[in-house]
Amino acid sequence: MPVGINQPSNQIKLTNVSLVRMKKGKKRYEIACYKNKVLEWRSGVETDMDNVLQIPNVFLSVSKGAVAPQQELAKSFGAKASLDDIILEILNKGELQVGEKERQAQLERVHNEVMDIVAGRLVDPKTKRVYTTGMIEKALDQLSSMGGGAQHHEGSAKGTPSASGTATPTTGEIGEAKGKGPAAAAAAAAQKDHLPTWTGVTTTKAAKSQALDAMRALIAHQPIPVARARMRLRITCSTNILKQGVKAAPPASKSAGKGAAAADDDGEKEKAGGGTVKDRILSYVEEVETQDVLGEEWEVVGFVEPGAFRALSDFVGGQTKGRARAEVLDMAVVHEGD
Repeated sequence: MPVGINQPSNQIKLTNVSLVRMKKGKKRYEIACYKNKVLEWRSGVETDMDNVLQIPNVFLSVSKGAVAPQQELAKSFGAKASLDDIILEILNKGELQVGEKERQAQLERVHNEVMDIVAGRLVDPKTKRVYTTGMIEKALDQLSSMGGGAQHHEGSAKGTPSASGTATPTTGEIGEAKGKGPAAAAAAAAQKDHLPTWTGVTTTKAAKSQALDAMRALIAHQPIPVARARMRLRITCSTNILKQGVKAAPPASKSAGKGAAAADDDGEKEKAGGGTVKDRILSYVEEVETQDVLGEEWEVVGFVEPGAFRALSDFVGGQTKGRARAEVLDMAVVHEGD
């Protein structure tokens, strides 16, 4: 070290810092925190404020070392507010300024959570086996690289219905519509343009909401054969009303398509009117596992498509006037791969 250079002993270098800023009373205030600790504090993981703050003080500018005067703090936050109260308010409500590495880490956490949710809810429609998160990720990357999936849909299998049972027209169907007239072709093209799209994971939306968007896009465009994993339900109903006739189709069967990720099975939710209560309940069940009469109650355990669950619940709660109930035993029944 060169002789004659004196290093200041009281200098504090903020090298690993995240700033939390808040504008109040026409003034902007800042506090200096450790990276990753602010998010842990706000999520409840970290409860000790001393582990979050680098310096227990409020600044007008952290980079310049300008501490906020007490008079300015009193004007902005009130004369009765202590320094700890002010720091706590900024920490909880302020705008977090994070670095590139922290943003990347947050994006990676959300991305992994989205992939795990999607991989747990979608299966191969033939084998009913789940896909790995890697395969789901590649399929979504394919959709996002092709403008959300629109181009892929145009180049998908011609004239064949999707594995999820959607009523989405394929390229062959659009060609047939063109032969029937410009109006039919325009309607088919408009329906194709309104298909769900996928542009990638972001940190501004909840992981569950993004997972539902991803499932809609995968089911609509079918870059790989996918379908929603079926739900396993137990339905019980009083034997006194099993043979009662149903006057009309439940109106909820039309609105069921508005549920989350229900776009893949709109065509399966419409059930024909008439029949008995038992017939109507069984019409929603894709596969019956067990069926028995226990005392004065009839019980059936079976598998139901997720898109039909709301219609079934509305029918059970409305048409039977509460004398039947549907209980979810498993939200997503899958067969694990070998």
